[in-house]
Amino acid sequence: MTSRSITRASICLALLFSMTPARADGVGPLAKLAGSWSGSGTAKFEGGQSEKLECRGHFTIKSGESGMGLALRCASAGAKIDMRSLLAVDNGSVSGTWEERTFNASGNLAGKASSGSLSLVISGGGLAGSMSMTFSQSSQSVHFTTSGTALRSASIRLNRL
Repeated sequence: MTSRSITRASICLALLFSMTPARADGVGPLAKLAGSWSGSGTAKFEGGQSEKLECRGHFTIKSGESGMGLALRCASAGAKIDMRSLLAVDNGSVSGTWEERTFNASGNLAGKASSGSLSLVISGGGLAGSMSMTFSQSSQSVHFTTSGTALRSASIRLNRL
C-alpha cells in the first residue's frame, strides 16, 4: 500500500467514525444513528494542507440488534472512498472491523459509547488513530486524529437525510 493509499484510508476512517452505530437495546442513544446521513468537513494533512470532504452513508441494524452494518461513500479533491464496516456493542464497549474497498485497506476498532458521545481507537492498514464524536437525533460532529500517515486530523459534521 502506498502512502497516498494510507492517507486515503485514513480519510475513510475519519468518515467511518463520524457515522459509527451501536446496539439498539444495550446502548439506546446510539441506535438513533440508524438510517441515512450526509455531510461535509475538512481533512488536515502534514505540512498544513487541507481538503474539503463530502460523504453519504447508510446504517442498518444487524445481528439481532447487537450490531450495525455501514456502507459509506465519500469524496475529496484527491480521492473517492468506498467504506464498509460491521460493528458490535456490548454494555457500552464497541468493537468491530473496517474495510476500505477502493484502496484494499482493513483493520479493527474498539472503544466506548455513552449517551450522546463515542470514543474509538483504530488500527490496521498501516495506521493508528483515535476519534471523538458527539451526536443528537439529527446531527453528528466528529474529530479524528491519526499517526502513521500524512493525514493528521479531520473534522466532519453530518446531518440526517
